[in-house]
Amino acid sequence: MSIRRYESRDCNDIIKLFYDTVHTINSKDYAEDELNAWAPKDIDISLWDKSFLKNYTIVFILDNVIVGFGDINETGYLDRLYIHKDYQRRGIAKKIVDNLECYVKKFGVDYITTEASITAKPFFERMGYKIIKEQQVEKREEYLTNYIMKKHI
Repeated sequence: MSIRRYESRDCNDIIKLFYDTVHTINSKDYAEDELNAWAPKDIDISLWDKSFLKNYTIVFILDNVIVGFGDINETGYLDRLYIHKDYQRRGIAKKIVDNLECYVKKFGVDYITTEASITAKPFFERMGYKIIKEQQVEKREEYLTNYIMKKHI
């Protein structure tokens, strides 16, 4: 097991992990149309790669396979956190979040914010994040419920 910085060559694997995870793990909380809007088949790889490179993005590797990833910017916005559908509930997300939180402390950030899905909300609550508000976010003409959450560090 290892955690390392994202590299552009990881992008295809990460997008597949993202798509598969959203369409399986999140299906208990979101309708199929919402899942398709959130994780469409036609994701812009170039756009995601640029975003990953701009943020502090890490990948979690187990047996030479990327099984999780997360990214955060220097202002403390935790943008994405996804764990492979077959590797849930093994402490991987916690290790990634701990790493991301540690990274932003260097920039004098007092708190971290994220927009957590219905599915991810309990995890973030266990990690000490508090709900600021529930919101409806538009993605491809679908409205998905998520939660703005915040943690003081």
